[in-house]
Amino acid sequence: MRTFSFILYLGLLLSFNSTLLAQDIASSVNSKNPFYDYANKTLSNIGTIPDYDTKEDKLKITGTIYLSDGVTPAKDVILYIEQPNERGSYEMVKEGKKRYVHHRTWIKTNKNGQYTFYTFVPGKRLSQRKLMHIHPVVKEPNKKEYVLPVYLFDDDPKLSKICRKRMVKQGITNNILKLEEKKGVFVAKRDIILSQTENTL
Repeated sequence: MRTFSFILYLGLLLSFNSTLLAQDIASSVNSKNPFYDYANKTLSNIGTIPDYDTKEDKLKITGTIYLSDGVTPAKDVILYIEQPNERGSYEMVKEGKKRYVHHRTWIKTNKNGQYTFYTFVPGKRLSQRKLMHIHPVVKEPNKKEYVLPVYLFDDDPKLSKICRKRMVKQGITNNILKLEEKKGVFVAKRDIILSQTENTL
């Protein structure tokens, strides 16, 4: 029964990410959607989550974003992430009528499709049966943004073999981060192949 409940939770987690952000995007004008707050920033291929310097379990995520052919590097692609804190709670910020997740940042890939995020391991101190996770959203030039499967963590004890097999059956195979510690910072690689679906604005 516990296994079934956990599998159900995983499904809900993955679908919740897509549903929540898709609803926000569909119902919001771009200028009001927190995803588009990058408009006031100069983006590079390196981004840093707020409070990074004060966090114990620092994390560096690197990778390359490719076009749908899986070979050609995709330049000028915006990748956004948001995440809970170490306890698995989302710290919210309110500015006027706008409300958004505090721990978030954006990057724009360079000509080689490369990107780097400096963040921290989320939810590592969880006592409940919740998965550690990071929410990513991607946007190609002149196309609509869309949600990617949540980043999960290979060393998360709550990510069972049954859940992993279920993800493979669903075609979700490369979103699990494998951490390696280097000089006091956890490092993970996550390459991304963009969707073949046309989503031109």
